[in-house]
Amino acid sequence: MEQANIREASNDRWFNVINYTVLTLFLIIVMYPLVFIVSASFSSPDAVISGKVWLWPVQPTLDGYEAVFKHKLIWSSFRNSVIYTVLGTVINVALTIMAAYPLARRDLYGKNAVMLLLVFTTMFSGGLIPSYLLVKDLGMLNTIWSMILPGAMSVFNVIITRTYFKTTIPEELLEAAQLDGCNDFKFVWNVVIPLSGPIIAVITLYSAVGYWNQYFNALIYLKQPSLYPLQLVLREILVQNEVDPGMLSDLGQEANREGLRALLKYSLIVVSSLPLMMIYPFVQKHFVKGVMIGSLKG
Repeated sequence: MEQANIREASNDRWFNVINYTVLTLFLIIVMYPLVFIVSASFSSPDAVISGKVWLWPVQPTLDGYEAVFKHKLIWSSFRNSVIYTVLGTVINVALTIMAAYPLARRDLYGKNAVMLLLVFTTMFSGGLIPSYLLVKDLGMLNTIWSMILPGAMSVFNVIITRTYFKTTIPEELLEAAQLDGCNDFKFVWNVVIPLSGPIIAVITLYSAVGYWNQYFNALIYLKQPSLYPLQLVLREILVQNEVDPGMLSDLGQEANREGLRALLKYSLIVVSSLPLMMIYPFVQKHFVKGVMIGSLKG
């Protein structure tokens, strides 16, 4: 018996060694690109172009960030992205809860047909041209609503939120609230929402990431540069090589056009990713629980 316990402890020890080794390798694979981007954003253009940056910043400088914030559209696009993200996320979360809660109720007549229609939209859509014509006919071209309303509700979020409500909010709680004279609206506001912190955190994060990273709708529906989100400005600089000539004069002779574009690439990635990276730690504790409960088959 003692030898079996020793053998089992030895097997556990080897398993832990292999497990930690594999996890460490995955951590390095995931973390290295992030560390490289941050290091390159603080390095000089010459060091970035010549490939001298591997892990730590080479010839540290803030010229990349200085050039980013001197770009004529950075501040306005950053403000626009914040507005689109905050307003769009609030609308998305509100519509998701209003759609998911009735579908989680057993006494809703025709809920299976409604779910079928919702799921149908995830597999088939009208296409780009009908979507554009719809937005145009509604008078939303070149407005903030063209960035918010077309994606105002996600069927995926509705499904996981509905499942969470079915598995977490018992019917007995509703019956007890109804005996006390509580109607459906008060029940959702005073009972369901306070008990649904994990799933609300999940759909809030999903919605915020989606609105913050979207640029395709802006590319189609927006023509005024003053309405551009940050991601569209990032795309123009990185993909179309559109660098403001004023940034070259601001940096003097330190970097040519190619060097400035390479430096801007990493600096803009950091600037555009930082807000969501700052928000994630506050919702991370609810994220795993909400995803796991919401993904159960209900």
